[in-house]
Amino acid sequence: MDRSLPPDWRATNRSNWDERVPLHVASEFYDLDGFRAGKEVLRDFEIAEVGDVGGLTLLHLQCHIGQDTLGWARRGASQVVGLDFSEPAVETARGLATELGFGPDRAAFVTADVYDAAEAVPDSSYDIVYTGTGALNWLPDIERWAEVAASLVAPGGFLYIAEFHPLTDTLDDETGSRIVHDYFAKEPWIEDTPGTYADLGAETVNNRSVEWQHPIGTVVTALCAAGLRLEFLHEHDVSLFPRFADFHQDDDGYFRFPSDRPRIPLMYSLKATRPHH
Repeated sequence: MDRSLPPDWRATNRSNWDERVPLHVASEFYDLDGFRAGKEVLRDFEIAEVGDVGGLTLLHLQCHIGQDTLGWARRGASQVVGLDFSEPAVETARGLATELGFGPDRAAFVTADVYDAAEAVPDSSYDIVYTGTGALNWLPDIERWAEVAASLVAPGGFLYIAEFHPLTDTLDDETGSRIVHDYFAKEPWIEDTPGTYADLGAETVNNRSVEWQHPIGTVVTALCAAGLRLEFLHEHDVSLFPRFADFHQDDDGYFRFPSDRPRIPLMYSLKATRPHH
């Protein structure tokens, strides 16, 4: 693996995501027809941990096609703003918002790099800054991300993360039963894999991607250094997609390892607040 930061990492990843937007729109994984009909897309633990969003403003960083963003609007947020670096994704999110009857005063979407979020979003701060699953691994500098994200949290507000656990990145790709990669690796992880998690057999052209893993301690420390106070860090033994062959899907929709295997954390969530003073 290349220890240097690939100079084209952002353009490479954007091309990868741009191509996958129409695949995701058409996929059963995202089930946009179900979403339009009222299907809940937010995870039960997210809803419980974030709490009542009624009357609050929410900024969703790296929002992709805006489903989760609009999920919070449906739950009563007075204004949601989604930001993503993929223009096709943002256009899709805007279209979904219009279909669901949310005008730009309730649900706005911005095309920008997450590191430029403070300059790109409509307001200087939000009651809730939210980032969902599969976001942080696309960023090389987690300290810079934490500074940007924390700067957008209003006094008395909070940042909430729901993310895949970095421990899963150390496991073998087949059964997830062996540790084969370095948990503390700082090198970019460069893949060249066709398809997408939403359609594994899809034929794709822009298959190169550049990712990084960020240990939980690094994420928490970066947020605290940026002026936020950690309220909780929870680990979850569930995943959202069949990442490993041994995973099975339970009645609640989550994927887990078989019950005869020792459990490990597959996802984590955290809440960090900005003091009033």
